[in-house]
Amino acid sequence: MLKVADMLVGEKGIITELCLENIPLNLLEMGCLPGNELELVQLAPLSDPLYLRIDNTFLAIRKETAAFIQITKI
Repeated sequence: MLKVADMLVGEKGIITELCLENIPLNLLEMGCLPGNELELVQLAPLSDPLYLRIDNTFLAIRKETAAFIQITKI
């Protein structure tokens, strides 16, 4: 399993597992749910935050939050 925080720009994956205690509710509402496709679009200069595309939604999340999202690469 790979965590979103460990992805490289351009990599894609399917969200497989989340640590719900550490994921803000608004991320879940915007589609950060198991089974959804995710792509790392861009990294900020110090690798924090990460700019993601989840299905057709673009999000910026902190690297510490991304460490709690597991994916399977596609």
